Amino acid sequence: MTGIHWMRPEWLWTLVPALILLMLLWRQRGRSGSWQSVIAPELLRYLVSDSTVSRGRNLLPLVFLGWVLAALAAAGPSWQKIPQPVHQKQDALVVLLDLSLSMNAADLAPTRLDRARQKLLDLLQHRREGQTGLIAYAGDAHIVTPLTDDTPTIANLLPALNPGMMPVPGSEPVSAVSQALALLRSAGIRGGRILLVTDGVSERDRAGIEKVLAGSDARFAVMGVGTPAGAPIPLPDGGFIKDDKGTIVMPGLDEQGLRELAVATGGSYRRIQIDDSDLDALLNASPLDEREDTVSLDRTADTWEDQGYLLILVLLPLALALFRRGWLLGLLPVLLPAFLLVHPEPAAAQSWEDLWLTPDQQGQRALQQGNAEAAASLFRNPDWAGTAAYQSGDYEAAVEKFANAQDANSLYNRGNALARAGKLDEAIAAYEESLKLQPEQADASDNLELLKKLKEQQQQQHQTSSNRATSRSKTSSRTRVSKRPGPAKVRTTGAEPAAGSRAKPAAGSGPATESARGPATGPKRAATGP
Repeated sequence: MTGIHWMRPEWLWTLVPALILLMLLWRQRGRSGSWQSVIAPELLRYLVSDSTVSRGRNLLPLVFLGWVLAALAAAGPSWQKIPQPVHQKQDALVVLLDLSLSMNAADLAPTRLDRARQKLLDLLQHRREGQTGLIAYAGDAHIVTPLTDDTPTIANLLPALNPGMMPVPGSEPVSAVSQALALLRSAGIRGGRILLVTDGVSERDRAGIEKVLAGSDARFAVMGVGTPAGAPIPLPDGGFIKDDKGTIVMPGLDEQGLRELAVATGGSYRRIQIDDSDLDALLNASPLDEREDTVSLDRTADTWEDQGYLLILVLLPLALALFRRGWLLGLLPVLLPAFLLVHPEPAAAQSWEDLWLTPDQQGQRALQQGNAEAAASLFRNPDWAGTAAYQSGDYEAAVEKFANAQDANSLYNRGNALARAGKLDEAIAAYEESLKLQPEQADASDNLELLKKLKEQQQQQHQTSSNRATSRSKTSSRTRVSKRPGPAKVRTTGAEPAAGSRAKPAAGSGPATESARGPATGPKRAATGP
């Protein structure tokens, strides 16, 4: 026994309107035209019948008692705690941080290493579940923290990491990847993820990493730190690193090599960004790869036991009384003012599905049933509504839905809709914006080239039509034909952008599209949605 605790105390506020309603109804009952207050008692029985004199049953105390019990039960009273085992999603991530001297270059202010450490702090703040490990490497690799869910400890250690603390200078990412796999295996984790944060990997090391990762279930990702232009590497004692000829070395970010490494290992590559778009792209798991495995931690958490159900047992006799003839009818004068107090305005008509599904969930169901037009009107999320409008063939509506596109996927979809609507110039601009955010999109590049060829073809056909019209005009003036020929029709090819399905919805959610990529996240199922 630890004293009473309310799990949902906001429900206690419902007692306030109950008290107000009780006072109003009691006062109204006292003013309900009682003959006893105006007729002398000795004359009352001769002037008024007994049925008129007697009042009806006063059900107000009973209704108020039921209201109070229901409010207390909904508030969740509890007076004892019970231990609960703590389970955690089995999502293991090992971060490999490059601490070679080149990370001190200042092409990213203040230095590459400072930016990398700040990015890892952002990563740790977003790690709600799972275990995280950290390995630092230079000429050799060292485990900073094993796999743990104590992310604040890792965050406290990050500021102290610098190349000067490494015993051996150089860069050995192969050793770091090997240690990361050993950490995952020792924790009994089948897959896991490895994130390499570096400014470059040599060709020899790329081959070594590919060999180490061959046959493992771990997903590999690379984050590039730096700029292609590069910057001098400062030495601890002053000055900068120079080559054999005395020239200051300015190593730039080897994006091509890092991208080739990511492709060869089945992973992904992103350059470090100011926002979280790089982390979202690298660490968001695919719905096909996402596992629901959980592990039980070696600790428990005390939770309050909801004992409001005991008050429900007290309410059962009151509920049984409603089955008596006339009781429910007798309660109507009491319940009607209560209903009007809670609902002063007529409630809007709602369908049966509105009670159980959100508009986005209804739109998803309509899209799965093949009714894209209805889905477009149901969706509230503009990306999903745009996808549904695209599938229904309403490309103008799809363009409007994707009007505020900011990410690469939505810009790609906007380009598809504009192309289908015949707005080639705007479609080309949308594809170019999408490629600026994600240059490696092959389908966007193909669509962009196709639209440029279509535009050139239209210009050539327009020029040809103009020449023909000029020639016909000259011929007409010579032969004095009275009927002026009509304008030549410009016919374009029927080719359209080859828009493939590249939707990236959350697990078990999101409308799948065939003609346009769907939104980056989808509506949740009814079982797990809001």
